[in-house]
Amino acid sequence: MAPQPLNTLEGLLNDALAETPSGRSIWVALSGGLDSCLMLTLAAGVCERADRRLRAIHVNHGLQVAASRFEAHCRTLCERINVPLSVVEVAVDTHGDGIEGAARNARYEAFFATLPAGDTLWLAQHQNDQAETFLLAALRGSGIRGLAGMPYRRDTQGITLLRPWLTQGRETLETVARSLALAWCEDPTNRDVELDRNRLRHRVLPALRERWPAAETALASSAQHASEADTLLYEYAQQELQTLLGDSHSLMINALRSRSRPRQRLLVRTLCQQQSLPTPPQKRLESLLDQLHAKPDAAVCVEWPGAQARLWRQRLYLMAALEPLPAWEVSWDGQAPLETPIGPLGWQVSTLKAPSQPFSQPLRVTWRQGGEVIRLAGRGRRDVKRLLQEAEVPPWERERLVVIMQESACLGAIDPAGKLLWQAEGVAFTRLTLSTELKA
Repeated sequence: MAPQPLNTLEGLLNDALAETPSGRSIWVALSGGLDSCLMLTLAAGVCERADRRLRAIHVNHGLQVAASRFEAHCRTLCERINVPLSVVEVAVDTHGDGIEGAARNARYEAFFATLPAGDTLWLAQHQNDQAETFLLAALRGSGIRGLAGMPYRRDTQGITLLRPWLTQGRETLETVARSLALAWCEDPTNRDVELDRNRLRHRVLPALRERWPAAETALASSAQHASEADTLLYEYAQQELQTLLGDSHSLMINALRSRSRPRQRLLVRTLCQQQSLPTPPQKRLESLLDQLHAKPDAAVCVEWPGAQARLWRQRLYLMAALEPLPAWEVSWDGQAPLETPIGPLGWQVSTLKAPSQPFSQPLRVTWRQGGEVIRLAGRGRRDVKRLLQEAEVPPWERERLVVIMQESACLGAIDPAGKLLWQAEGVAFTRLTLSTELKA
């Protein structure tokens, strides 16, 4: 037996258990390999003693013949220790990310889709994995965030990811697993040195250990230092952003231009994080910062996967990528809940003379086309275009405006966030209590 390493691993799981609110389930990501099989086995005892619910999830990528063997092993283990298992089969799209990255993305998408909000997922990555991640990031030329490697804790998409064993080497895990006579599956692709991580594991790190026996510990320690530095920079940037952001959550370009280039990069990346947007790749980010000196009337849009940046009226806007709008127009009685291509309308409309009655003639609901005119109480007939200019609504939002028309008269205009901008004289808009906002 190996009591001290075993006590250490169980102690770390107890610490992780203390971070999960009572009443919520703990899940273990179970691949069938040594690390995850050991974690699930020890977690079963830890959770049983604490009277906490434990589940396992296995993602079958279907990328190799051995996939079915891995799934079968996971089912056998979970049956033996009486832990409920969820098996998710995924299709891996290898275009763009490479096989390793694509499989990882598919795996996490399965986690997010399966775990209920509020639950916690334990991942069995360890110190050696962290050292490999650090080296891979360095070889890609990553900045401090990439060098920080895998975080111990990450709260995302409603669940918590925890890696309790990041400080423990694989040798410790293997020692405990063998002392327990634990069975696991060996992935046949683990010896394929054409895969980047495997090449580091089997060719590079052994050479490093020959000269520096504590190489993995040192590399993982560097990742931890980078993580702490990244956290501090994020906190400082958050404080600075509070002085630069307007009501529209956009950045003042003049203020941003006055900062140094490294500070500009930090502020843009931090704002992306705050808005849950993917950060721009280095070349895209540099291109964006170059555009800060564009002419004030220039229509600037810099895009990267999943996000885009727009410059307008000396402000920088970061947002999710906007999909082209489909042709769309519907008839509406003003009362029934109405879906648009970007979500529920969220409003009812009626006349002040008969607030509970539908319109005698159907209304026409569509995107703003241009040329709409609305009669406002106390202001008379106004061009919607002029109203949008006066309200400083950005051009890309004007294109996605929903207008409610009665013949040639505009009765109201609603922005992409579901906000009623204007309503015509003699009509009343009432917000619905369910599904009240459009998707941006």
